Amino acid sequence: MLNNLRILSRTPSVIKHHQLATFAAGCFWSAQLHFQCVTGVISTQVGFINGRTHEPTFEEVCADTTGHALAVQITFDYTAVSYEDLLEYFWAIQSSYEGLDDMDLGSPHRSGIYFHSDAQHATAVASKSKQEALLARDIWTEIAPAGVFYPADDYHQRYLEKGGHCVHDDKHPCSGSL
Repeated sequence: MLNNLRILSRTPSVIKHHQLATFAAGCFWSAQLHFQCVTGVISTQVGFINGRTHEPTFEEVCADTTGHALAVQITFDYTAVSYEDLLEYFWAIQSSYEGLDDMDLGSPHRSGIYFHSDAQHATAVASKSKQEALLARDIWTEIAPAGVFYPADDYHQRYLEKGGHCVHDDKHPCSGSL
């Protein structure tokens, strides 16, 4: 026990500045690729959130039998990038997929913001209201507490970087396509 305390006391203080953000933005491969380019994002992983079953598979989620959303979970340094900034990036990604059939409400590819704190909840609601005012229409993006996040298999992690493709055929976002 004492050794563990010593190890914890040597943990860099920078970890204290890390938070989670979880977004569903259609194709989780594309969302991951976009978010990993943001300065201040420490890591990203794709997976499934807010469904009815435990340990869902990609096939089960895509068959819409589990209620999960395909999502990207982001670890970020809030001293380098704010949650509000990540939301702005989320809306930019969303607008590039507007009108696609796979964005139907209730589907695994639905649009969602899954908050990890009361502060994130308030920021997400305000951000959505701002976007609706800018667009002069309602936005079909759910805002809900982040439930259990199940990481997808390794095959799906950084899939587009490994040569995979997505129906959105994104240019690499780190080159400034957004």
